[in-house]
Amino acid sequence: MNEPTPERHPEDLFERGSGTVEEGRFLAGPESRRSELVRTLRIAWEFIRGFRTLHFVGPAVTVFGSARFDESHRYYQMAREVGERLARAGFTTMTGGGPGIMEAANRGAKEGGGTSLGCSIQLPREQAGNPYLDVLIEFHYFFVRKVMLVKYSYAFIVLPGGFGTMDEIFETATLIQTGKMKDFPIIIMGADYWRPLIKLLEDKMVPEGTIDQEDVDRLMITDSPEDAVSRVLQSARTKFGLEWEPKPSWLLGEHRRARPSKKGSS
Repeated sequence: MNEPTPERHPEDLFERGSGTVEEGRFLAGPESRRSELVRTLRIAWEFIRGFRTLHFVGPAVTVFGSARFDESHRYYQMAREVGERLARAGFTTMTGGGPGIMEAANRGAKEGGGTSLGCSIQLPREQAGNPYLDVLIEFHYFFVRKVMLVKYSYAFIVLPGGFGTMDEIFETATLIQTGKMKDFPIIIMGADYWRPLIKLLEDKMVPEGTIDQEDVDRLMITDSPEDAVSRVLQSARTKFGLEWEPKPSWLLGEHRRARPSKKGSS
């Protein structure tokens, strides 16, 4: 005689999330209406907290890249020089706040006398922010963090990385391609590392018509930190103007973050 199939709760049919962190529970499927409402409010609060923290950071450039390169690696040193040159050009350097490429860019920004920011994410294995941050803001949700890393930046510099870095490249490129965001520079550094990916774009995706040649042309590829920052500076000045600067509201208890003096040009 066959055993009766145990009754399953509808929520059990959607167990797709990890359940190990808040975002994992969010992605696990439908929950009670109360839980969904509380989570929606928490997401809204994360956005508000991010907006309030980053509103006066000044013109920023986001640097993406792997957390797995140590100080001895050439890509670490490349990112460090990028951060320093961005600081000397007057930009705030923003990263995911972790080790590796992120640490290197933040470190260079501090060494260049600039402002260094990190937008980190809570993970099952806690990862402390790197020691070169002026401001560290931590998020529960990847999608909130992604918005913050994009919203305040005038350019995006991408060094070698893994799935997370590729996600950041293509999401940013998609926002520009679809007109959801202005045509800010996307600068790819580490030409040897990224060459197979660029070849895929040019030799397969463009001929097949899944992307246009202009989508590839939008990517600047260089191993020169000087050229990368020069492109950022030229675009910010001539294409976007940097004309608007938010004013603090005394009613909301806001104050402008002190901007470091520039130490030369890029």
